[in-house]
Amino acid sequence: MRSISDTIERLARARAQTAGATAHPNKLARLAAPSRNPGQLTGWYQCPDNPASPPALVVVLHGCTQTAAAYDHGSGWSRLAEDYGFAVLFPEQSRQNNANLCFNWFQSDHVTRDKGEVLSIREMIASMIEVHGVDPRRVFVTGLSAGGAMANALLASYPEVFAGGAIIAGLPFGVASSVPEAFDRMRGHGIPSSTTLDAKLRDASGHEGPWPTVSVWHGTTDTTVSDANSRAIIDQWRGVHGADAGSSEPQLLDGGHSLETWKDVSGRDAIEHYRIVGMGHGTPVDAASGYGRPAAHMLDAGISSTVHIARGWGLTPSFERKAAPVAPSVGLGAPPQPRSPQTPDGIQEVIENALRAAGLMK
Repeated sequence: MRSISDTIERLARARAQTAGATAHPNKLARLAAPSRNPGQLTGWYQCPDNPASPPALVVVLHGCTQTAAAYDHGSGWSRLAEDYGFAVLFPEQSRQNNANLCFNWFQSDHVTRDKGEVLSIREMIASMIEVHGVDPRRVFVTGLSAGGAMANALLASYPEVFAGGAIIAGLPFGVASSVPEAFDRMRGHGIPSSTTLDAKLRDASGHEGPWPTVSVWHGTTDTTVSDANSRAIIDQWRGVHGADAGSSEPQLLDGGHSLETWKDVSGRDAIEHYRIVGMGHGTPVDAASGYGRPAAHMLDAGISSTVHIARGWGLTPSFERKAAPVAPSVGLGAPPQPRSPQTPDGIQEVIENALRAAGLMK
């Protein structure tokens, strides 16, 4: 077991890296605090100037140790929004709420409809609709890691609010209610059955449809949040979309990444699953796209999740996807390699060591 001094030193290094992340220029404006803000979150936003019609809104949730400005800098969401005329909203966590700047997806008081952090974000969205004139029919949400888990909690708690969501390296809704449970689920341990996951989703709001579309992104070498969680998220959403029949044949994308889709009862693509080959824990970016750049947990995988997600939501021009069926593995040759070396996962180890030192974990 590491000594207390070693744990403190490692935490200090991690926070120093986070401090560096906050040094990115913040091109976002601060949102006036809503009248109800039980989660005590801060909102940052950007809206197009003089739009011809009410713009769509994308809510973007950062991961642990990140800030709104740092995640925007790495993902490129505000630049894409500026180029294509939609609005973005970045709720931001504080150290007073969570020492590691994680959204509290594992605390029931923060993921229950009309409570805590999900209510704070819902109120920010209402402000964007009422004050800044965004289109209430075109509200979307995305997030990384803890932000991805919170994005799923928002989709579950307020499905009538969102047209779609994208969950990057996230977790299913309602699977943890404590820090030890959260780490177990992150490792892929104790994930409930698909029947239980479906029931948790349906019970979260009493909503009867229509349901938001869901895009799930996960790296194949993620050692912080097990890939088992991506499949569990899909299992959680298949039932409400009537997509139990199975997915389409996986498509092979540039870089060796793959995409599966599930259609709902109307025939539309309701669920997507992007598996990013060779990528660890983070948001996949493509530096060559002009949107986003590599940073801590913003990983250059040769594919821009920001561009693909926005295109799937109809926010940017749609181009024909060049895809080919994934050939079955016959043991010939190595799998496709990532475009560039990936940043190793270190935040989980730092947090776990600190919790053990504090006696909160064994």
